[in-house]
Amino acid sequence: MRQLQLILLPLLLCACAQFPELDASQSPGVAGAAFPALVPIESLLDGAAPRATPEMRAGVDGRVAGLRARAARLSGPVVDAQTRSRMRRGVSDPF
Repeated sequence: MRQLQLILLPLLLCACAQFPELDASQSPGVAGAAFPALVPIESLLDGAAPRATPEMRAGVDGRVAGLRARAARLSGPVVDAQTRSRMRRGVSDPF
């Protein structure tokens, strides 16, 4: 019985975790929007393939450029040269 309690305790503690506010991530107007119509899956599969509009493509291209720029900024060294040389000197023994 004691072993079972030791197994269940961490699981119960995980259930007490705080989750991020998902409602805050909604776009404005989503809460009051009507639900989409439910349609048979066959009508979705038999229909034409969706096409991106030029406006959608421009938005995606803008996000791609932003993510590539961010990746380029993050690809530099993590520790600058001055800090790296200080780290190589090490820590002096205070005693």
